[in-house]
Amino acid sequence: MALIFERIQTEGIAELSYLLGDDSDGVAAVIDPTPDVDKYVELAREKKVSITHIFETHIHADLVSGARELCARVGSAKVFVSHEGDARYGFDHEKLMDGDTFTFGKTLVTVKHTPGHTPEHVSYVLAEEEHPKTPWGVLTGDSLFVNSAGRPDLLGSGETEKLTEELFHTLRQFFLRLPDSVMIYPAHGHGSPCGADIGDRMESSIGYERLFNPYLQFSNFKKFREHALGSAPPVPKYYPRMKQLNAKGPEVLGHLPCVPALPAKVFKEAVEKKEGVLIDTRMMLSFGGGHIKGALNIGGSPMLSIWAGWLLEPDEPILLVLESDTEVEEVVKLFLRTGYTKFAGYLAGGMKAWDNAGFELEEVGQLTVHEIKEAGTRLQIVDVRSPTEWEEGHVPGAVHMFLPELRDKAGQLDKSKPVAVYCDSGYRASIGASILKQEGFDGAWNVPGSWQAWKKAGFPIEKEGGGQ
Repeated sequence: MALIFERIQTEGIAELSYLLGDDSDGVAAVIDPTPDVDKYVELAREKKVSITHIFETHIHADLVSGARELCARVGSAKVFVSHEGDARYGFDHEKLMDGDTFTFGKTLVTVKHTPGHTPEHVSYVLAEEEHPKTPWGVLTGDSLFVNSAGRPDLLGSGETEKLTEELFHTLRQFFLRLPDSVMIYPAHGHGSPCGADIGDRMESSIGYERLFNPYLQFSNFKKFREHALGSAPPVPKYYPRMKQLNAKGPEVLGHLPCVPALPAKVFKEAVEKKEGVLIDTRMMLSFGGGHIKGALNIGGSPMLSIWAGWLLEPDEPILLVLESDTEVEEVVKLFLRTGYTKFAGYLAGGMKAWDNAGFELEEVGQLTVHEIKEAGTRLQIVDVRSPTEWEEGHVPGAVHMFLPELRDKAGQLDKSKPVAVYCDSGYRASIGASILKQEGFDGAWNVPGSWQAWKKAGFPIEKEGGGQ
């Protein structure tokens, strides 16, 4: 009989949740679940344990919490949330405070208040029951990441200074006082906007982070503050909404949202009547080759969750175009993670059914990086990557319009002149090109391969300040 400790990775939002339990007692806890909870139920069945505890490290800003959904699904668990930092909730739960302990077989779990990312944030210290003073691991939530730390600026400017100071003390007075051998298990991996430059590895040790994590190198608060606030990526638009939803308590759905299958003619009528926002989830080359006029292309990869959050309103129903009808459930899960539960329907039979019905198509042209370089000033080149990516290097002559700001800034471009949109690989560029098409830019082009292809071709790179 042994400890059960499994990490569950949710790509796109780069979220890491955990199943912690003991197969001799047959009990387990899930820490920081996402709303698509089947994966936890299935894993618990595979490990032959009952989920009895659902722990949250904090009130999440980047995703819909799955705690209430999982609790309702398994029927054998309670939800435990922190009451530190004067946190308040609008749903039934069990109260957690600093120093509370739980046991799962021979594993002792101790709650530790670790504020900074949020006021109520807690971490879970893991030790053998026989050696409670010698932990072997800590579930750090969004307080300490691999090569990074949780950002303290998500609750608005009025709270930022206090949270930054709390984060500084959490890192120095708690984490740096742990033995080097203690493993850290964060709630996010690389790609999450909850921290700057989170490392590629899913776990680390206190000893390694002590040596190399830039957030752990500062003994002076002023310098720490400059780094913590100066390195933070833009705050996603949907974060405040997620905070409010998770504090109130997300609605328990009991199943995935229903998405009606609409024949091509009915789907066309729904589009014309504006019964929902039209989202084409096919990949960029399929979308570029032919799509329904007015569609926004958010490809059905795990990144969809983040970009839906940035670009869509949660109360507006969604009309879906899919690569295949069989993908509908997986695509709905991606929307669900950032709070989208209303669907007006999907195009049954996909674009083949639309084509066979004889309905009109629009296209988005595709330009290679070689064609962009050859065209020179005949093209307007728009970089839709993040500010940090832009500053690290961009195509000479390009203008920077961060993707979530593109619609507002599109008026700065000349509609009579072709526009080539690029990002890192082409995914965000295709979203950008579809936005420009909606804004009346007939000559909007996508760049497959984008920045990666430009660099690998050995073409010139421009940096902020004019250097190359």
